[in-house]
Amino acid sequence: MVKIFTTSRYRVNRADIVPVAEAYLKKHDADSEMGINIILVGTRKMKAITKSYKNEDEALPVLAFPYHEEGLLGEIFLCYPQVILLAAERDKSVDETVVKLVLHGIDNLLRAG
Repeated sequence: MVKIFTTSRYRVNRADIVPVAEAYLKKHDADSEMGINIILVGTRKMKAITKSYKNEDEALPVLAFPYHEEGLLGEIFLCYPQVILLAAERDKSVDETVVKLVLHGIDNLLRAG
């Protein structure tokens, strides 16, 4: 199960993202009982997370944290302002960029398992 957590400031199309993420998990034989949380945050929050866990002072576009416990494969944090910048650089939609970053995060979660 894929859950997306965001504020109304950060608009994403859950109907496009969730099925792709769930299909990707299934394709890679992830335990169907394991879920992931996708959390969209701003620049300050992502900088704080990056500083705490990677000792880097920057807002990365995506960070993944594996848990592999209590039905949760892990959490994927996306920095929404960075997503917008990447989408503009690559001439892609924000939702396409979110999907690419989520799949990258899932790959990291699966490798950590």
